Amino acid sequence: MTALRSLGPVDADQLLEYPLTVEDRLDSHYFMAWERRRWLNSEMRLRGTPECRAYFFDLINISYDQAPLGTLPNDLDLLAKLLMVDAAHFRQLCRMEFGPLHKWTLVRCETEVRLMHPMVLRTLQEAVARREDNRARNEAANAAKRIQRLRITIAGYHKELAANDAAIRWIDEWMIGEGCEYRSSSWIERGIAAWIDHSLTLAGRGPGRTVSRLS
Repeated sequence: MTALRSLGPVDADQLLEYPLTVEDRLDSHYFMAWERRRWLNSEMRLRGTPECRAYFFDLINISYDQAPLGTLPNDLDLLAKLLMVDAAHFRQLCRMEFGPLHKWTLVRCETEVRLMHPMVLRTLQEAVARREDNRARNEAANAAKRIQRLRITIAGYHKELAANDAAIRWIDEWMIGEGCEYRSSSWIERGIAAWIDHSLTLAGRGPGRTVSRLS
């Protein structure tokens, strides 16, 4: 389906659903990956006019700031305005086989019909995946540092407890669940007490007064 088909009636139910949503953002990214060799050997570059190639590249850049990411409005007049070009002239260019909207196709974005390009989508999906991988690594590193600090602190109260990985992780999760923002001595003592009561409950002995047993 070519972009110019958007000038006529469109049955949205027959269109593919775009995989990214308005919730997917790359606000911290001020650059985009560009496959230089792929572009240099593409039909669009080899057969498109210099003007069409320039608009094609501009539209890719514009799509990165749209919602959802990587899509364009299904409106040639609006696209012409975004490109700062005469609308009638832009429509003429889009009728060319290698016009500014070469390989841009219609997709369904929830309740809206928009334009997408497969190369742009693939690049964005890779960027989103990298962001999630980086976030996961950062969260894991932060959790490891937080747990290590907790272990060192608890060692000042009870060395054997500090060597218990299950206990340290349980106390860490308990504090997070309780909304502890600053791990003061009172919070540490409450966490230790909660763990011992938890251990006694699991052992079938019931909770007891635990903080005093730590001395």
